[in-house]
Amino acid sequence: MNPRTVYKEEAYELLSELEGALLELEEIPEDAGVIGRVFRALHTIKGSGAMFGFDDIASFTHEIETAFDLVRDGKIVASKELINLGLAARDQIRAMLDASEGKEGADNLKSQQIIAEICKLISEGQRKEVESAKCKVNQLLTSHFSLLTFNLFFRPAPEIFHTGTNPLFLIRELRGLGECRVKALTYAIPMLGDIDPETCYLAWEITIRTSHSVNAVRDVFIFVEDKSELRIEAAGKDDTQVSESDDISAPQPAPLPNENGKQTLRGANVSESSSEKRPKSDPTSSIRVPAAKLDSLVNLVGELVTVQARLSRKASMAKDAELLSISEEVERLTVSLRDNTMNIRMVPIETTFGNFRRLVRDLSAELGKEVILVTDGGETELDKTLIEKLHDPMVHIIRNAIDHGIEKPRVRELLGKAGEGIISLSAFHSGVNVLIRICDDGAGLDASAIRTKSVERGLILPDARLSEQEIFSLIFSPGLTTSERITEVSGRGVGMDVVRRAIESLRGSVEIESEKGKRTCITLRLPLTLAIIDGLLIRIADSCFVLPLPVVEECVELRGKDLAMVRSRSIMNFRGRAVPYLNLRQLFMIEGDAPDIEQVVVAESQNTKVGLGVDRVEGQHQTVIKSMNKVYRDAEYISGATILGDGTVALILDVPKLTQLAENKNQDGSCHGR
Repeated sequence: MNPRTVYKEEAYELLSELEGALLELEEIPEDAGVIGRVFRALHTIKGSGAMFGFDDIASFTHEIETAFDLVRDGKIVASKELINLGLAARDQIRAMLDASEGKEGADNLKSQQIIAEICKLISEGQRKEVESAKCKVNQLLTSHFSLLTFNLFFRPAPEIFHTGTNPLFLIRELRGLGECRVKALTYAIPMLGDIDPETCYLAWEITIRTSHSVNAVRDVFIFVEDKSELRIEAAGKDDTQVSESDDISAPQPAPLPNENGKQTLRGANVSESSSEKRPKSDPTSSIRVPAAKLDSLVNLVGELVTVQARLSRKASMAKDAELLSISEEVERLTVSLRDNTMNIRMVPIETTFGNFRRLVRDLSAELGKEVILVTDGGETELDKTLIEKLHDPMVHIIRNAIDHGIEKPRVRELLGKAGEGIISLSAFHSGVNVLIRICDDGAGLDASAIRTKSVERGLILPDARLSEQEIFSLIFSPGLTTSERITEVSGRGVGMDVVRRAIESLRGSVEIESEKGKRTCITLRLPLTLAIIDGLLIRIADSCFVLPLPVVEECVELRGKDLAMVRSRSIMNFRGRAVPYLNLRQLFMIEGDAPDIEQVVVAESQNTKVGLGVDRVEGQHQTVIKSMNKVYRDAEYISGATILGDGTVALILDVPKLTQLAENKNQDGSCHGR
């Protein structure tokens, strides 16, 4: 992979880490560990940017890094204004990265404005520090001209050259901080015939006299510290003696005393303000793989599943014991390969949850509200593709929750609530699905207002008898809004209908619970993956269809006495309960005679059961989902297709759409399609 491409990928990840650290720093501004995370993210973006030719990013980030270096040294505080500028700088760096790919968004004037504000903030912060502690002025001036002595031992990882890093450049950078005495340790160099030119065998002992802090010395090695052996010992002012107390050849040296006599392990920060311990990571424990390669692997596994189904069918028809044994072994290996491939694409949802912290922070400030975000179940894993497509629907839901749901602090206090509103995001597994819940403790939904607006817009009849759950579901109707004002956030009647369509396109569903004046909770029910699903194969005449197995509740036989017509609507008796019934032969206009005993698959979607009449249930089938040709992409009640073992095509039924059809028939006795 091109080094510049690698840098951009890593920079995007570092920007996510930077945003999260800045938001944490706003809550705990004196936490040295969080300050260190902010500084390291900026320092890495700057250093790698300069290395790979992103000079504009390196120059801009250097100015921001300087501010947080002062925070780290206690010279200025991590104020709200500085956090705001840090977040603005993070957005600007991202825009600059995007611009390197030909996208618009980077504005040099914006960079200059941010730097000017940063410099102003630094100047004001340092002036306030001097004014509030005049007695420290002489100490500050004295420390500027006094020299500290540090003894270093540096042994880079043997494979350091593989990353394009030259240890001599690090030592050269260290010389820029002060007077150095460098001693190369050559005892690990093997005989000439055994030397690998791509392996580093050297180590160094270095004594440096500098006016800079230990943090500045350690920052020289920030890119390689985790994979190298680095020890720093503060010897005191004007002390040029090299410490001989440690055995430099020992692979696990004893802890070193720091400036205060405390013990510190190799790789830990000597600074008293840092409490972090950074574990070593094995460079071979993980690798970076482009998403396109993973997608290709999943597609190949899908093809293999289809071929394996053909092999199994052929083996069962041939009645050859050896061939059947081979087929079963191939099936076992295919299932194992499928599961492992799917697991590779599974990623924790916590990153997505973290991205919404910034949204909640900025939007609540814009609307004059106090809102905190609480998350749970971030370790829950979901298919990478699903997580990417979930972002926009969840943004709509959260924006509506803050704008329509959460009240302003004064209103909340009058209602006996805490001034801060809470939005909670949670995720957990439920069978073969993942449930994501977005809840708020705001005003809740007003069922009467929703009903009134729905009647005004002709969505329901004035005398329609709807349950509260059905009324809540009307907020997903296009153009429906109960907001009396139009803002940049909401009130235009767009958003929630988009949410429902987006979730249904992922073969998911949306459920709403609400209590007026107290809370609203929206639950997204999603499959684990979009590529391969377990399905139920059904047959009508010569046509085959597949129902996603998670929505199937039961298969029963339908008798004439169990079917009735109510206001032109077919109703079946299912365990003493009236359930809407759809005959798929009639719906899809398939010719031929129906069997004497019809089979019915009872499926459930959006808390509504529906009976689907079919000729025969064939059984469970592992379904590799194929996209539809654009000619058939808008076919009613079909969400995709799959290839069976005999090479024929089976259509995958869209159960939410079939359920919606049954609901529409329930309202006015007619069948509404597109």
